[in-house]
Amino acid sequence: MEEIKTYKLGDVVNILDSKRVPLSSMQRQQRKGVYPYYGAQGIIDYIDDYIFDGEYLLIAEDGENLKSQKQDIAQIAKGKYWVNNHAHIIESNGLCNIQYICYLLNRIDLSGYITGSAQPKLNQDNLRKIEITLPPLKEQCRIAEFLNQFDNKIELNRRINDNLEQQAQALFKSWFVDFEPFKDGKFVNSEFGMIPEGWKISELKSICSLITKGITPQYDESSNQLVIGQKCIRGRKIDLSIARKHIPKQINEKWVQYGDVLINSTGIGTLGRPAQVWFQKKNVTVDSHVTIVRTNRQNDKMFIGQYFLGKQILLESYATGSTGQADLSKELLAMTKLVYPTDKVLNDFNKIITNMVLKIVELQTETEYLSSLRNTLLPQLMSGELKINETTR
Repeated sequence: MEEIKTYKLGDVVNILDSKRVPLSSMQRQQRKGVYPYYGAQGIIDYIDDYIFDGEYLLIAEDGENLKSQKQDIAQIAKGKYWVNNHAHIIESNGLCNIQYICYLLNRIDLSGYITGSAQPKLNQDNLRKIEITLPPLKEQCRIAEFLNQFDNKIELNRRINDNLEQQAQALFKSWFVDFEPFKDGKFVNSEFGMIPEGWKISELKSICSLITKGITPQYDESSNQLVIGQKCIRGRKIDLSIARKHIPKQINEKWVQYGDVLINSTGIGTLGRPAQVWFQKKNVTVDSHVTIVRTNRQNDKMFIGQYFLGKQILLESYATGSTGQADLSKELLAMTKLVYPTDKVLNDFNKIITNMVLKIVELQTETEYLSSLRNTLLPQLMSGELKINETTR
């Protein structure tokens, strides 16, 4: 019977870092496309070309998450994509199952291999030195195949949600940019050109009850109050798993509410990223690098949410200050002008989008459950406490 053996990671994989190519945010802006562009913690953009085609393991090279490991540091990338110089890219040399290595690296303590305090880094030499314990290759494949069933369902949920979000944006454009459902009605002239009769041009501040930046937190990981920072807002989504906790305080209107739009508000490359709150949780706020936009009326929430989810470039144009200290201008944001429809149109749109959002939240909840179950089974499988037989698979 084959035994569990200990290896250095560099003994069982090939490292392909020399093939990576970094692109600046400006370069990516000029090369928008359909191919994922990966950084340390996953997809950060989509561009017009790829440099990898196949299934490889990406491992974060730098970033605070290397120390905290609040998020996975390793992930499998499949298909055609681009990778920058903030993620190591590796393949099996035949001695390991790369999916098993991914699961393994996401559960072991890597602190002894991380250098730097202000900017944690896992350099290539230390990556090669990571000590891992592996069962026989056949057992690695069995475990990876079993756990991959969870990941396949999680990935399916993600794709369905991405499709629903794209449908919502397409519907917004059809109704409020192209006016397709209203073509047969009467139109009137406006400063934005011809718009349906009964609609008007409104400034954001007339629609909103709150446009403000968040709090200056004092962090305390024993607290039950969460603070959403800029890192939590990416890809038009909010990731509460990396939100920090802070010393409890009275916050009043800066507790986030269902339907609030959150906008990253500082720094070139991060400023302007929007997301909408689709969860109903208490004791969640944002820090001073994030702006809350809250509407006066319930029926405006989905309309304003979809408006800003498609307006990152506009929001980036509201930056003031120097390049290194760019800041979102609350005044410019408040004066944003938009085509505002009648209450009936808002009601109809709200019903459709709300149903989409409910489905998205349902799938997100299922994904969280599947992730938790997978993570519970993972150490038991790797330690041999649980065994996979043919009836289990």
